Amino acid sequence: MISYEEAYLQTLGHIQPLDVEIVTLLSAGGRIIGEDLFARVDSPSLTVSLKDGYALQGADVRGANPETPVRLKLVGSIAAGGDWHGTVHSGEAVRILSGAPLPQGADAVVSEEFTQALPGAIDILNHAGNGRNILPKGTDIQEGQLLVSAGQRLFPTTVGLLAAAGLQEVPVIRRPRVAVVATGDEVLAPGQPMVQGKLYASNLFTLASWCLHYGFGVETFVLHDDELAIRDALANCLEQYDAVLTSGGAWKGERDLVVHILDSLGWQKVYHRVRIGPGKAAGFGLFQNKPVFCLPGGPPSNHMAFLQFGLPGLQKLAGDPQPGLPQTFATLAETITGQVDWTQFVHGKLVKEDQRLIFQPMRYLSRLQEMAHTEAVAMIPEGQGIITEGSTIIVQRLVI
Repeated sequence: MISYEEAYLQTLGHIQPLDVEIVTLLSAGGRIIGEDLFARVDSPSLTVSLKDGYALQGADVRGANPETPVRLKLVGSIAAGGDWHGTVHSGEAVRILSGAPLPQGADAVVSEEFTQALPGAIDILNHAGNGRNILPKGTDIQEGQLLVSAGQRLFPTTVGLLAAAGLQEVPVIRRPRVAVVATGDEVLAPGQPMVQGKLYASNLFTLASWCLHYGFGVETFVLHDDELAIRDALANCLEQYDAVLTSGGAWKGERDLVVHILDSLGWQKVYHRVRIGPGKAAGFGLFQNKPVFCLPGGPPSNHMAFLQFGLPGLQKLAGDPQPGLPQTFATLAETITGQVDWTQFVHGKLVKEDQRLIFQPMRYLSRLQEMAHTEAVAMIPEGQGIITEGSTIIVQRLVI
């Protein structure tokens, strides 16, 4: 067996992001950018007004105030998206709306609240230095400017920035298509009639749901413990999908066929069995550079092995620069213990008290109900074995 840290690092070290595809900007939110992106236009494309008011020459209204206003001749008006084909001379002003291009000759805008309109003229009640209430051309974005680097995730505000910069399509890392394969004579696909002694493939749906949650394409398969059928299905999945998750058949019994079959197919086995609890039967390897995760059949082991190795691996495949569950600090509500010779993971809930997050370990008799109500996972590192009540720990968040 290898340690948790070794398995995690080897998983990420053996996986490279998928190739790049071009998608529309509107559909790119949340995706990982595949290439550096540069602005195609200036924004604003012209120098514009930041206020509704009057464009003028700032020198004309130096010293203006409500007691001694400066009167200027009104020579035109301009709205956002419009134009005014004249020049503002000394002693003149142009009515201007927010976002409208600054007319030639003007170097400042006085806000409307500091003016008083008159027939054909305007009284200015406040001074305006050069550049007042003006947004110069290219202030927000300059043509050719690097806006987003390869490997960054696109957030809604970044999508807006790229739209302003003239981009309509962007290159993103392709999201993986994942095959999830559950094996075992005791396993039924949900929807089939229940047979005594059988159980529904809850692992299959848990894993597939996590994949869908992160935007990965997924297809599920349920197979009996038939070596030829498993071999054919795995060979087909390895050909058609970007990654494969198997559930069950990962240990040492005579019915644990998956790793044996992958060996016969010629995969590059990176590790099999990890010093973690739950989940020690986890295995990982590559088939023609496609990642394959062999996960144990027991629900807690299956789920934890996926969260610690399968999910980060798939995220790395999708180009995520920070794979793994999001983490946060929390205060431990009660002492937790594990085996000193491996890394132990503990399910828990998070409660906010006095602006602090409290991690409360869970004690459900039902494994599935404990998993279903888990909001975060705490880790007891190998060699430690115990973390005492009141300690500040880092937890992995399943629920944000």
